[in-house]
Amino acid sequence: MVSGIKNSLAALQAFQTKQDSVASNVANVNTDGYKKTEVTLEGGQANSVRARTEKQNTPGPLAYEETGKGRELVEKSNVELSKELPESQLNKRNFQANIKMVEQADEMTGTLLDIVG
Repeated sequence: MVSGIKNSLAALQAFQTKQDSVASNVANVNTDGYKKTEVTLEGGQANSVRARTEKQNTPGPLAYEETGKGRELVEKSNVELSKELPESQLNKRNFQANIKMVEQADEMTGTLLDIVG
């Protein structure tokens, strides 16, 4: 039971890392030259999960903009909102599922203690 709580807490931390990445990407969608980050979940010790963050160096689209030197070709952010927003909703659901697991384990522990006590 304790290992289940520990694994759920590790998953909560991993999904929080994913959500932080999505939030940073969305906040910088209009920042010229910004490179998005992606988080991959990996199996850790004792069936837990951990998050690995990587910067995606794929080029963003190019656009002409007026600068102090005239019109210049500027690289935009490589963030695509059409991918980030669904990822945010998926993270929310995964977070809720793991919180429910912790709540259920807590309830089971409480019931067990009531029986013993």
